[in-house]
Amino acid sequence: MIVAERKPIDEIRAFIENCKKILLVGCNECVTVCYAGGKKEVEILASALKMAFMKEGKELEITEVTLERQCDHEYLEEIRSIIGEHEAVISLACGVGVQFMAEKYPQVPIFPGVNTLFMGVTEEKGVWTERCQGCGQCILGQTAGICPISRCAKRLLNGPCGGSTKGKCEINPELDCAWQLIIDRLKELDKLDDYDKLVPIKDWSTERAGGPRKVVREDLK
Repeated sequence: MIVAERKPIDEIRAFIENCKKILLVGCNECVTVCYAGGKKEVEILASALKMAFMKEGKELEITEVTLERQCDHEYLEEIRSIIGEHEAVISLACGVGVQFMAEKYPQVPIFPGVNTLFMGVTEEKGVWTERCQGCGQCILGQTAGICPISRCAKRLLNGPCGGSTKGKCEINPELDCAWQLIIDRLKELDKLDDYDKLVPIKDWSTERAGGPRKVVREDLK
């Protein structure tokens, strides 16, 4: 899932400094799972913003909405009838949702309420770790299902670097060495011979890993 965290209240407050009526839009997908932008977070942020304005002797009217997703046209259509009534929108979706809403409703300023961090997993409640950078050339089939692009601090395709100690990364001792994890996993699978196969240089060209990338499924159009 996409992991995000809410922006500081002062930063969000600055976006709407001169507004009197805003639309605050949450997303019921990834940002809900990581407690950054779901219905509950919308309510908490709305309350915090109103209090911040009240301290300055100002009033702020907030309309609260939480959409199923902000990255699909059909769900963004749900706010078409009301978005024009507001001076600005604070979106608690990831950066994708913010941009897609801005494209769909260019007549209203759309501001981000969260910082989008990475694609990752929930290790335990309140703890998320990165697992994928969406590089466009997945090599997990060659590295025992462990990604060296997202989990190795040096993004080495052929490792380890030689600097790790007791299975920990030399750059950050709190991190497991990704290549030690890969080797251990290959041993467990009895596929250690795969370690001797060199992974070719990754194609970081725009077509493969740059942006903006696009996927077209003709069978679904």
